[in-house]
Amino acid sequence: MEEKVVVVTGASSGIGAALSELYVKRGYHVVMAARNEEKLNQLAETLSGEKGSTLTVKTDVSKEVDCKNLIDKAVEKYGKIDILINNAGISMRALFKDLDLDVIRKLMDVNYWGTVYCTKYGLPHLLKQKGSLVGVISIVGHVGLPARTGYASSKFAIRGFMDTLRIEHLKDGLHVLVAAPGFTESNIRNTALQADGKEQGKTPREEGKMMTSMEVASRIAKAVDKRKRSLILTFMEGKFTVFMNKFFPKLMDKLIYNAMAKEPDSPLKK
Repeated sequence: MEEKVVVVTGASSGIGAALSELYVKRGYHVVMAARNEEKLNQLAETLSGEKGSTLTVKTDVSKEVDCKNLIDKAVEKYGKIDILINNAGISMRALFKDLDLDVIRKLMDVNYWGTVYCTKYGLPHLLKQKGSLVGVISIVGHVGLPARTGYASSKFAIRGFMDTLRIEHLKDGLHVLVAAPGFTESNIRNTALQADGKEQGKTPREEGKMMTSMEVASRIAKAVDKRKRSLILTFMEGKFTVFMNKFFPKLMDKLIYNAMAKEPDSPLKK
C-alpha cells in the first residue's frame, strides 16, 4: 500500500493534534504545523513508535512565507502531498459594537488567509496526486453566532473559498471537503480573543459534554476516505441547526440568541 503524506495545520492541540495522531497510527507520513514548536515536538515524540512518521514545521499560517516554507519542507522530505488539512484557527467572544477591529483582522489573517496561503502553495502537489483539500470550519460557517462576528466571517469565507475551488477543479480529480464540527472539546475557547484582543483565558462552556477532538478527527478522516464534499457534525447543534436555519431563519435567530445569552458572562442580554 502506497504511503501517503498528510499536512495538518494547527497540529499542536485539539482537532489538529488528534488528526496527526490518527494518521500516524494509520501509517501515514504526517507533517505537523503550528506556532508552538515545543508542543509540536512533544507530540511528535509521543508518536515516534507508531507506524507512520512525523515532520514538525514551526508555522504561523497568518504569514505567507511560513505557509510556503511548510509546503516546501513537506515536499522536500516526502516528495509529495496527498492530503492538506487546513485546521489552524482562533476564535473570539465579544459584541461587534465593543470590538477592536484588529481582532477581526487577526481572525481573518489566521483562519481565512492561513487557509488561502497554505492552499495556494499546496494545490499544485495535490493536483498531481488527485489528492484531498480539507477546510475545517465550524457550524458557525453555516449559521451566524452572536458575539463571534470575526469567527463567523472567517469561517463563512473559508466555506466560500473551498466551494469555489471544488468547482474550478471539477475536471482535475481534486477532492475538496468542508468539515464543520460543532462545539468540540479543545482549548479554542480558552484562547478566544476578547473585545480588546486579549485571550479570555477560560472557557464559558462545559467542555466535558462536547464531542472529543479525536471523535471529530475520526469523522473527518472517514469523510476524506469517502471523498465527501461536506461534513456537518453533531445532530442538534449541527445538522438540525443548519436545516432549521435554512427554512425557519427568524425562529433560529431567537433560539440561537437565547442559547448564547445563557453562557456564563455572556455579553448578550438575557
